[in-house]
Amino acid sequence: MWQLSDAPRLDGRIALVTGATAGIGLETAKALSARGAHVVLGARDQARGADAVAQLPGDGSVLALDLADLGSVRSACAALRERLDRLDILINNAGLWWQPARHTADGFESQMGVNHLGHFALTGLLLDLIMRSPAGRVVTVSSKAAGAGSVMNLDPKSLDRYRPAKAYNASKLANLLFAFELNDRLAAIGSPAISLAAHPGGARTDLFRDASPGFRIANATIGWLFTQSAREGALSVLRAATDPHARGGEYYGPGGPGQFRGAPTVQRAPRRAYDSAQRRQLWTISQEATGISYPRPAETLH
Repeated sequence: MWQLSDAPRLDGRIALVTGATAGIGLETAKALSARGAHVVLGARDQARGADAVAQLPGDGSVLALDLADLGSVRSACAALRERLDRLDILINNAGLWWQPARHTADGFESQMGVNHLGHFALTGLLLDLIMRSPAGRVVTVSSKAAGAGSVMNLDPKSLDRYRPAKAYNASKLANLLFAFELNDRLAAIGSPAISLAAHPGGARTDLFRDASPGFRIANATIGWLFTQSAREGALSVLRAATDPHARGGEYYGPGGPGQFRGAPTVQRAPRRAYDSAQRRQLWTISQEATGISYPRPAETLH
């Protein structure tokens, strides 16, 4: 049974965690910092970012990053390049849940725009720094909701027949399709870097702050039966990020009944997450939407 004490020391490693000011992201950042890593906290709100850094037991810093704005993503990556010559761990954690119909700064449906496209752009712009690490890792945080998701014939700017839950599920499936496709592409270009995915199970975080009053009351009263703390939920992410035995393309989640809670173990993702046609389709759409191109097998790593 994997526990945080099983995580190796990370002295000298550099990690970037998005959505790191609360919940799973903050708990992940705290744990990485405690193991000796320098943790960069991606945050929209710089004051909240500074407060989060103050909670780290070790070394950390804030990076201004708004995944709902590709201009901000580009600026953040440029700023990071001025500070770093490599990036050992990237954790794509930030996310929106069940948002009302709205667009990002670039016109994308907000949940797909932030949860997937923002991270697709961020990872692509930092990929060379990750590949410079002797053991670079990208961990993308998905959800059990991915099992109900569909991204076929995706138009990332459309709000036609929009439903918050449907959009969220699609974005979480997109996280898995991206994580697995990225790992295959890294292998194809001969990079030692790997891509993995994780989900926190039923974690008690402020992700549900925009839910209906009834949902919040139910979650507060009986939700504890099916959930675990944010700190426990972060263990799946941390194992994917730090376990020296983890392999590219693996998916970590709680090992208890229904994957709601428990120690992190390797899980089988929903079948459609392994669909190569869907993965390629989403990749093409994502590159066209963001304007970010990833290296191809014939291209050099240097």
